Amino acid sequence: MEHADEPRWLSNDERDVWLTLVGVMMKLPAALDTQLQRDAGLSHFEYMVLAGLSEAPSRTRRMSDLAGFTESGLPRLSQVVGRLEKRGWVSRSTDPSDGRITLATLTDKGWQKIIQTAPGHVEAVRNLVFDPLTKAQSRQLGSIGKRLMTAIDPADRCLRSGAPESTGTA
Repeated sequence: MEHADEPRWLSNDERDVWLTLVGVMMKLPAALDTQLQRDAGLSHFEYMVLAGLSEAPSRTRRMSDLAGFTESGLPRLSQVVGRLEKRGWVSRSTDPSDGRITLATLTDKGWQKIIQTAPGHVEAVRNLVFDPLTKAQSRQLGSIGKRLMTAIDPADRCLRSGAPESTGTA
């Protein structure tokens, strides 16, 4: 008999599911980083910055919006954007309508980089995530992911119906 002050321990089945999910959360980013480093000289985070800009109108976002898109803080994003600027893939400017806001823009050279990199990245995502699943399991994974994201962060940008349509770069 459980007491109200007792922890709600995981059942054996729940523990197995949890450890599997933790394994995916730890190993999938590393596998994506490995592919992107090998094929494009980019980290997954750098790729997501470029992809986030590639999907924005005029390939430009406020740095604060880009931080939200990449799930990062502004200091980390600023460091990464600085590295991408040095490679000629991103430029930063002050928003002409509000001088307090910094804009990040994907340059033509950055656009070419994302176009070259996206096919290999999408193939890795297919191999690691979608190919092992049936169509029904893929739909279930999407539904499960949305439910978990709602529990974690109900205001998450990815869950809003107004989120930008994919251009196939993510």
